[in-house]
Amino acid sequence: MTALRLDGVAITHRGQPAPLFPPISLSVPAGQIATVMGPSGIGKSTLLAFVAGLLGPEWSTSGRVLLDARDLAGVPPEARHVGMVFQEAGLFPHLSVGENLAFGLSTDVRGRTNRRAAVEAALDSAGLAGFFDRDPATLSGGQRARAALMRTLLARPAALLLDEPFSRLDLGLRAEIRAFVFDHVRAAKIPALLVTHDPEDGLAAGGAVLNI
Repeated sequence: MTALRLDGVAITHRGQPAPLFPPISLSVPAGQIATVMGPSGIGKSTLLAFVAGLLGPEWSTSGRVLLDARDLAGVPPEARHVGMVFQEAGLFPHLSVGENLAFGLSTDVRGRTNRRAAVEAALDSAGLAGFFDRDPATLSGGQRARAALMRTLLARPAALLLDEPFSRLDLGLRAEIRAFVFDHVRAAKIPALLVTHDPEDGLAAGGAVLNI
C-alpha cells in the first residue's frame, strides 16, 4: 500500500540565509493522517507546495519526497497523483455542484452514464444527494467543504495534502467536517499530510504530529 515519505526536506527562499524550518523527515503510512504544526508564516503551506511540485523558481530545496518509494524529484504536478484540499473550497462558480465533482473525476471512469453515477454516489456519501444541479453559491460552508473533498477524492489521488482546511469553519462545524475528511481518507487508504496551527486537528488525525 502507498506511503508518503519526506526525507530531510528543507526549503529556502532566494536571498535568505537560512531555510524556513529545520529539515523535516516524516513517514505517512497509507490510511493515516500525519500533522505538521506551526504558527502562521512558518512555511507550512510552502511545504505542501513542495510536495505537490508547485514551488516557483524563487525557492531552493533539499531533501526528497517519496510516494510509494518513487522519488518525486522532477515529476510534474499533474503526474504526481497528489490531491490537495485548501482553506477555501474553490468550487467553480460557473459549474453546478455535480459538474464540479465531475471535473475531478478520474479519466478511468468512462461513459456519460458511468461518470454521472460515480458523481451521484460521491454526493450521496457526502450527504449531498440530489445536489447535482445545485449552484455552489447556495451551499453552506460545510456543504462546500464536503463537495471539495469529494471532488479531490474522485481523481483517485495516491496521497492527499490538507492545507488548514478547517481553519475558516466555525467551531461547531469544524469537528464535523474534520471527522468527515479523516474518515474518508482512512476509507480511501491513502496517506494524508495535514498542516495546521490548531492542536485539536492533530489530536483528531491520530497520526504522527511534527511541530516546526
